[in-house]
Amino acid sequence: MLHMSPNRNIVVRLEKVPRIGETVVDENLKSVGRVSDILGPVSSPYAVIKPTIQDAEDYLNRMLYVIPSKRRKE
Repeated sequence: MLHMSPNRNIVVRLEKVPRIGETVVDENLKSVGRVSDILGPVSSPYAVIKPTIQDAEDYLNRMLYVIPSKRRKE
């Protein structure tokens, strides 16, 4: 996690680009929030995470992970 935006969203640097709406967790698999937007250049993208927890500032400089959502077959 890099920082909190003025509207209290979490901004993170990405290694792989997730889908919008996927769940973000910490190293203990505790849900932190959901991906709400992808920003920046393709070569070094960032994600905006809408937190589902009160103490999101506690995650500064910590690794966060995405749990891929299951695709529906259509």
